[in-house]
Amino acid sequence: QVQLVESGGGLVQAGGSLRLSCAASGRTFSVRAMGWFRQAPGKEREFVAAISWSGDYTYYADSVKGRFTISRDNAKNTVYLLMNSLKPEDTAVYYCAASYTYYSGRYYSRESEYDYWGQGTQVTVSS
Repeated sequence: QVQLVESGGGLVQAGGSLRLSCAASGRTFSVRAMGWFRQAPGKEREFVAAISWSGDYTYYADSVKGRFTISRDNAKNTVYLLMNSLKPEDTAVYYCAASYTYYSGRYYSRESEYDYWGQGTQVTVSS
């Protein structure tokens, strides 16, 4: 099994940047993809970004594309989410997720495609 721990959240002003980290421990060698989701108060969890573990494919939600960058460091079993040009609507609890299943033709943008989840880290963007 794998354990995911997010870190790097905090309070930033609009237009600022923040870098989130997701450290994975346990059986990480068979992970197919890693993803980031977020959940704002009173809203459902939504997809943010995903990255393949064995390849170099990335996929972003339209709302963050061009502003956020997902990356990985397999040697450190860590996935990052660099968030630039932050907006108040980016305020949410950000969750890291890991998928151990290969889905042909999918982009790992659905909650059902992931098997393990972190506890989340709060990101608050002030106006």
